[in-house]
Amino acid sequence: MKTFYVTTPIYYFNGEPHLGHTYCTVASDALARYKKQRGYDVKFLTGADEHGQKVERAAAEAGVSPQQWCDDLAVKYKAAWQMLDIEYDYFQRTTNPAHMAAVQKIFKKLYDQGDIYKGSYEGLYCTPCETFYTESQLKDADGKVNLVCTAEGCGRPVERISEECYFFRLGKYQAQLEAHIEANPDFISPPSRRNEMINNFLKPGLTDLCVSRTSFKWGVPVDFDPGHVMYVWVDALPNYATALGFMSDDDSDYKKYWPADVHVVGKEITRFHTIIWPCILLALGEPLPKMIFGHGFLQIEGKKLGKSLGNAIAPAPYVEEFGVEALRYYLLREFAFGPDGNLTHDGIINRYNADLANDLGNLLSRTVGMVEKYFGGELPDISAPSPYDADLTALAAAMVPKVEAHYDKLQFSDALNEAWNLVRRANKYIDENAPWAMAKTIDADPTKRAELANVLYHLAEVLRIMAIVSAPVLTRTPDVIRAQLGITDAALATWESAKDFGALPRGVKVEKGLAAFPRVEKAAEVKG
Repeated sequence: MKTFYVTTPIYYFNGEPHLGHTYCTVASDALARYKKQRGYDVKFLTGADEHGQKVERAAAEAGVSPQQWCDDLAVKYKAAWQMLDIEYDYFQRTTNPAHMAAVQKIFKKLYDQGDIYKGSYEGLYCTPCETFYTESQLKDADGKVNLVCTAEGCGRPVERISEECYFFRLGKYQAQLEAHIEANPDFISPPSRRNEMINNFLKPGLTDLCVSRTSFKWGVPVDFDPGHVMYVWVDALPNYATALGFMSDDDSDYKKYWPADVHVVGKEITRFHTIIWPCILLALGEPLPKMIFGHGFLQIEGKKLGKSLGNAIAPAPYVEEFGVEALRYYLLREFAFGPDGNLTHDGIINRYNADLANDLGNLLSRTVGMVEKYFGGELPDISAPSPYDADLTALAAAMVPKVEAHYDKLQFSDALNEAWNLVRRANKYIDENAPWAMAKTIDADPTKRAELANVLYHLAEVLRIMAIVSAPVLTRTPDVIRAQLGITDAALATWESAKDFGALPRGVKVEKGLAAFPRVEKAAEVKG
């Protein structure tokens, strides 16, 4: 069985989970679910980046220890992911003793082979973004130095610091990394991120990287040099490998699932994952991830969501108002996964009513309702072709490989649009065949009875297929569809069966349930 390993970032623990975290995690979960449907042995990681000065300060402000701060937030993150139907295999915390022991081995190995050396740092630093700057990097077009962070969505003041630290010889591995990027065009995706990394960081040249700090204590100790704690690069980035047992006594999962198939990350941390992390792996002699996908920001009113920006909206109010599936669907359907996306309350309502309530929900309700009304809940094992059958079945056959291609490229919006083309065509198929008109003559005309049975069978088969291809995003409705259609055979829920229009047995028995997606009306906008 082929393996597939997908990860989100381990989220920095300076606040509770918000919709920005939700966006990335839902996308990764959808990809993991899709790969499971395709028969892969899948592992999915998310977790918590718990060390650093920012966490230390946040805990102090809250009047608790850093460990307690992280423990409390871990509970909240896990609860949020459970609410959102996130099915992860690993929740990696960098305070995990096994992880800490592994990164100490990594640090020592790099030091022993000369890739880490002791020095001192004096310069400018943004604590919230954990980014060092030289004055030349902060000059504006007029050559004036502006002492503010230039990371997109930040703009906060930088601090001038001076301390002893260890450095990693990042530039030593630049040529190898460039050769890898050239040979593997999808390594940094989408292409816009690849161009950013090459033009903004690789072409100017990589400089050695600070990988330890002495000005704070909340971090993994450098065990051979008391007073130093590891900085985020060697502490947090290896989590994707240490979760699999890398540098431990049992590295069987690492050998089985590494290299990662895709790291899904926000664009603001793409540099760390596409340049620093690969160079560390090159220094260790380990394989590089197959792809790092840097998605855009989830914005609200045109601004990046974030705790530090004062607009970190939690997902819970949206789930309470619309349901978990509606939020998942909106996040992955409304805008392409790659560029920035702008979330609006009205947009969720419009997408919910148009796609979920009117299109899919109404198709299910109408189909099951007509089978109950005209055939007592059981379709007869007879059929007569409709002149519109071929168009519907051809669209269904073409849809599945298109959806596969889009899911494989993390083009969730395109995948869902292709699937919903079939739903919309099925609703049009109802209007074309006018089953209510056929029903008026079925008692007197056996041909009309067979024609009506054929139409309703085709609609039921579309719904069966939709239950399969929408399942990476809609986590509960596929079971509702199958229950109402009386589908109990697991073979009719496999991905491959979606390619076989007509697999649903004749004589299907249905049982109408509650509306899958009741329409919603506009209400007061969610504020948090």
